[in-house]
Amino acid sequence: MITTIVLALSIGAQVPVEKPSQAAKPPAASRKPAEQKPAPKPATQKPAPAKPVPAGPTIAITNARILTAAGPAIEKGTVVIRAGKIAAVGTTVAVPSGARVIDASGKIVTPGFIESNTNLGIVEIPLSAEGTADQNSTDPGVSAAFNVMDAFNPRSTAIPVTRVDGITRALVVPGGTGHIVQGQAAVFDLGGEQAPSSVTKPRAAMMAVLGEAGAGVAGGSRATAMLRLRELLQDAADFSTNRTAWQSAQRRAYVRSRLDLEALRPVITGTMPLAIAANRASDLLAAMRLADEFKLKLVLVGAAEGWMVAEEIAKRKVPVVIKPLTNIPSFDALGATLENAARLHAAGVTLVLSTFDTQRAGTLRQEVGNAISYGLDAEAALRSITITPARVWGIADRAGSLEAGKDADVVIWSGDPFELTSTAEQVFIKGREMPMETRQTELLKKYRTVAR
Repeated sequence: MITTIVLALSIGAQVPVEKPSQAAKPPAASRKPAEQKPAPKPATQKPAPAKPVPAGPTIAITNARILTAAGPAIEKGTVVIRAGKIAAVGTTVAVPSGARVIDASGKIVTPGFIESNTNLGIVEIPLSAEGTADQNSTDPGVSAAFNVMDAFNPRSTAIPVTRVDGITRALVVPGGTGHIVQGQAAVFDLGGEQAPSSVTKPRAAMMAVLGEAGAGVAGGSRATAMLRLRELLQDAADFSTNRTAWQSAQRRAYVRSRLDLEALRPVITGTMPLAIAANRASDLLAAMRLADEFKLKLVLVGAAEGWMVAEEIAKRKVPVVIKPLTNIPSFDALGATLENAARLHAAGVTLVLSTFDTQRAGTLRQEVGNAISYGLDAEAALRSITITPARVWGIADRAGSLEAGKDADVVIWSGDPFELTSTAEQVFIKGREMPMETRQTELLKKYRTVAR
């Protein structure tokens, strides 16, 4: 594929310089010595006035059942999109003059969904094609500093097939660095723009592992994993307080590099969440004790046995990210159940749902539909992939609900988005309508004719 990039340069016009008129010389007798005048300043170019950025089309989606994720459903309502933002939502909203009108009678409109644990954009072909996966690092000097942002490819073929199922933003997470702390996750929109335009939040969370996975990278024991994570946090806190002394070699050596210790500073100060992956109930409790000790902003990820300690999680107001269809027991999660989501929500836990997948991230709505079938409240289910993850990852000012002033991530569904027979008919990201073609649909067109 050949991509042609055209750069348009706007050059200001030259400012004409008026020459002074030539006055007649006086007679020689009355001629005075010429006064020394400062040399005129050279003419300069005036920059051309900046051209306003095109506002984009104004769109009015009318007669829809609107699920805003911020309040009750709106029947026969209107959503107005202007300049990439949601301008108005409601039943009495007037359609602006000249707006493109989309009649959504009999359809449902929702915010774009948010996938909260994926390698979208950093993994193209997992396990098989060298050079197509950037989720892991074997650099021994980097763990917490590892950030997926610089590896994100908005043209990944996994993105369109995810986008056409109503997912408009994603928390892209690192896969592993061989350490307890895996690195930094970032939130991207899936509109196809290159970074930084596609970046919603570059450092949304610090990812770490405990439980069986943590033991695997820390000597084989959960106790060692917890010890190493505690040591790292202690070092990061000490480095943050005594950086000047460390730079002049007046402080002890630390277990991790300067890059990692600097990256952990917002975790220590509580401005960046530490997302710890663990499944066993005892591991979840251990992670919460650690968060209490260091006053961390904690998120639990995986939590297959979360329902067993749901009251403790709710009491500490710790958000939990789970995969609803996890029900196959393992030594790490003997208590796995399809009712995990419903039980956590019933206990008052802040709930986020995810596929934990990349190539099949578009099945998010099916995962949510199954959680509903196993007892999760439908409104809570919608919030678990819209406004709740937006709040957890710190992007609620821009995404997660249909409210005036937010980015226009809007999806028009043929019916209930959590029913398998429904489809996303139109998807908008930041007010731009996304193409509904994918590599799969193109292959279908190609080979359907060949087969005949």
